[in-house]
Amino acid sequence: AASCDCQREHTKWDKLFIMLENSQMKENMMLQAMDEMLKVDLQTLKAELSQLTTNLAGIFAATVEKVTSRIASQVEQALLRSADRAEEARRLRESEQEKVLEHILLLSHNVQAALNLNVAFQLIYLTLCLPFSGCETAILFPMRSKKIFGSVHPTAGMALHSFTACIWIKVTEALDKTIVFSYGTKLNPYEIQLYLSREAAVLVVGGDQHKLAVKNVVVPGKWIHLCGTWSSENGSASLWVNGELAAAASDVANAHTVPDGGILQIGQEKNGCCIGGGFDEALAFSGKLTGFNLWDRVLSAQEIAAQSGEDACSVRGNVIGWGVTEVLPYGGAQYVS
Repeated sequence: AASCDCQREHTKWDKLFIMLENSQMKENMMLQAMDEMLKVDLQTLKAELSQLTTNLAGIFAATVEKVTSRIASQVEQALLRSADRAEEARRLRESEQEKVLEHILLLSHNVQAALNLNVAFQLIYLTLCLPFSGCETAILFPMRSKKIFGSVHPTAGMALHSFTACIWIKVTEALDKTIVFSYGTKLNPYEIQLYLSREAAVLVVGGDQHKLAVKNVVVPGKWIHLCGTWSSENGSASLWVNGELAAAASDVANAHTVPDGGILQIGQEKNGCCIGGGFDEALAFSGKLTGFNLWDRVLSAQEIAAQSGEDACSVRGNVIGWGVTEVLPYGGAQYVS
């Protein structure tokens, strides 16, 4: 029998399907190969990324550490600079404060010196030029003369068991006995006297044997305020200079009474030395006096201190009040302002 060729020739469509199958197979193979390659590449990439991450972490940590260290160093340096500047500012501030304090102290010293100088000039002016604030007039005794004196006519009677007498004086020169004021009767010319003995002031009550003196208080040409007090109760007497107690004693004319009816004079005493009981030139006062007041009681320390103050002439005695009681100058004595 004739042999049969079982392998028939493929048709065009068969060839086309075969090609498609082969193409599909190749595609699958290629996809599988690519998948395997991608898996390998992905694992490699993961490993590389992991390594990169590790490396970057190390680098980042080192960088952070360096940056942190650098920042800390800069902060520390900034703090040190700030501390140095603060210390420098503090020293500068203290230096400026010391300079300001020194300037203030110097200014205070200069102001105090100027004030002291001004006060000194005022005191010199008040001492040498004015009697004191408050009394508008004084009586001038231009020289020692037996004809120059002042006659005082008390407002009240002179029968006294106690008294306070105050007066401002500026003597030109004081001798052994220079009369400031004197009250006496025919029986006793020395009932009350206030006189100067060189630099001393002397108060007499009831006679020359009853007296109280204070030394080194009289300066020629300088105003001084004198007050004398006396009480018959225990014979207590005191002398005050410029408002301060300078001397005190007891048993001075104890139980004595100053009689009324006598003559009161300033700048002289009527001592009966001469014919008709005239005056002694050697006893005469020369200079100025003002603010003569007499009370029939012993003033307190505060009242006496006020007599030497600025308002001295606003307070007047009830027996003799300066500016109210009649005081007549004679022989060349005259009122001055």
